[in-house]
Amino acid sequence: MSDILEVANLAVDIPLAAGMLHPVQGVSFSIGRGETLCLVGESGCGKSLTALAIMDLLPRTAIRTAESLTLNGEDILNAGERRMSDLRGNAMGMIFQEPMTSLNPSYTIGNQLEEALLRHRRVSHREARDRAVMLLEKVGITAAASRLRQYPHQLSGGLRQRVMIAMTLMCGPDLIIADEPTTALDVTIQAQILLLLAELQKEFHMGLLLITHDLGVVARVADRVVVMYAGQIVETGTATQVFAVPRHPYTQGLLECIPIPGKTRRGANLGAIPGMVPSLIGELRGCRFRERCAYAMPACAADVAFRAAEARDHVYRCLLTPAECAGNARRKVPA
Repeated sequence: MSDILEVANLAVDIPLAAGMLHPVQGVSFSIGRGETLCLVGESGCGKSLTALAIMDLLPRTAIRTAESLTLNGEDILNAGERRMSDLRGNAMGMIFQEPMTSLNPSYTIGNQLEEALLRHRRVSHREARDRAVMLLEKVGITAAASRLRQYPHQLSGGLRQRVMIAMTLMCGPDLIIADEPTTALDVTIQAQILLLLAELQKEFHMGLLLITHDLGVVARVADRVVVMYAGQIVETGTATQVFAVPRHPYTQGLLECIPIPGKTRRGANLGAIPGMVPSLIGELRGCRFRERCAYAMPACAADVAFRAAEARDHVYRCLLTPAECAGNARRKVPA
C-alpha cells in the first residue's frame, strides 16, 4: 500500500497575549491509498487544527512546522500559496464540519460544484455540469439536474452534506479529509453519510482521514486509529488493536465511557475521566494526561516517549509496560 500522505513531527503554535499556545505538537502518521485513518479525541485536542495544517488553511497568526509533510511524495510543507491552491480541491479535498455554513448561500449548488472542476481542469461548462450531475446521483441525491439550480438554503442538512461530498470528489482527489462530517446531522442521516463515504472511498480508491470524537463511528469504518489528547498523539494502531487491547489510560478511559450492548447492565454507571484538560500555553513537559490519570507517578513529569505494545505497529505514549496497561484496562478510571 503506497502512502498518499506522510506527516512527520507536525506542530502548530499560535501566539497569544498570555503566551504561546501549542495546540498541536509532534504529530506523525501516514495514510495509504484506499486506507481509512481515524483521528479521535475529545473536543479541543487538536484534531481539526491538524487537518487545517495539512491543508495550509490555518489562521494567519498560526505557525506551522514539521520535519516533513508530503502528499504523493511532494513536499507541501514548503509549497507556495499558488501551488497549494492547485493541490487543494484537486489532489486533496476537505469536507468541513458544518454543511449549513460550508456552502456559499449566494451561489447555486451548480455554480459551487462546477467551480472546482473549471478551476483545476481544462473542461467545458457542459462537461463540468455533467460531472456535477453524475456525482450528485452517485452520492444519492435524486433529481440531480434540477438540484443544480437550487441554493443551499433550499436543501436539508443531509442533502447539503451530500453536496459537500460531491464537491470534494469533483476533481477525483487522492486524499479526502473529513472533519466530523456528521456532527450536525441526526443519527439516521449520520449512518447514511458514513456508509456513503466508505462506499465512495472503495470505488475511487482514495485515502480518507476521518476526524471524529465518536468511537462508534471509528469502530465501523477505521483501518487504523490515532488517539490524540491535548495536542499530542497518545496511542496509534489498527482499529482492532486499539479497541480490543487499549494501552494508554486515556484511550481506556474513553472506551469505558461507552456502553457495550449485551454487557453493560441497565442502570449501571458508565466510566468517566476526572479532572480538566491542561492549559497548552507556555512551556509543556511530561505526560499531559498525568493530572487526570489514576496511575500517574513522579516520572510522568518528564517527557514520555512512545513504546510498543504487543504488536510493533501498535504504540502508545506511557511509562507503563504493556502488561501493566493490560491490567489497568480491566479496572475503571476512578470518577
